[in-house]
Amino acid sequence: MSAPETSTDEAERHKSKMAKRKAVQDAEVASKTIKKGVLLVHTGPGKGKSTAAFGLALRALGHGWRIGVVQFIKGAWQTGERDALMRFGDQVSWHTMGEGFTWETQDRERDIAAATRAFAKARELMADPTIRLLILDELNIALRYDYLPIDEVVAALRDRRSDLHVVVTGRNAKPELIALADGVTDMGAVKHHFAAGIKAQEGIEF
Repeated sequence: MSAPETSTDEAERHKSKMAKRKAVQDAEVASKTIKKGVLLVHTGPGKGKSTAAFGLALRALGHGWRIGVVQFIKGAWQTGERDALMRFGDQVSWHTMGEGFTWETQDRERDIAAATRAFAKARELMADPTIRLLILDELNIALRYDYLPIDEVVAALRDRRSDLHVVVTGRNAKPELIALADGVTDMGAVKHHFAAGIKAQEGIEF
């Protein structure tokens, strides 16, 4: 019968295991040599796509970057994220260009016109060398309803300057955009409080 493992034996075994894990992790990190602006897509039916993008914006601002935000669908809501980020002054260039969700406007031509104006603003910010991170909030929705030509959007994102990071949010990301992206997160909907009759609340939804 073998002797029971002591706390010292357990500690040494853990230390050895973590040393091996660190060696593997260090080698993995060292193998990454490319530095470039990335295109990230947050999509899927789950909650948190825009929230995650604004969390990334906060990280970028913490590094002293200048960021841009173009909102394609949302109307002139008073949101906590906008109020918070605008406190960074000229570090943030924020543009809410939508007129509300399509079921609110009920006018396809107006929606197309608003999306076209928003994309023109996005192009303007993409050309601004002081912008390091650009969030195109709900662009996926505008593309889903064909308010913008997908080929034109993909070409603009593909041909952007090499140091510009872009985050695109919204459900139902187009396959062409997913193929172009450097990183795609599909947020699943396991459970949502709306289904239990809990209304949208400030600080949580906006």
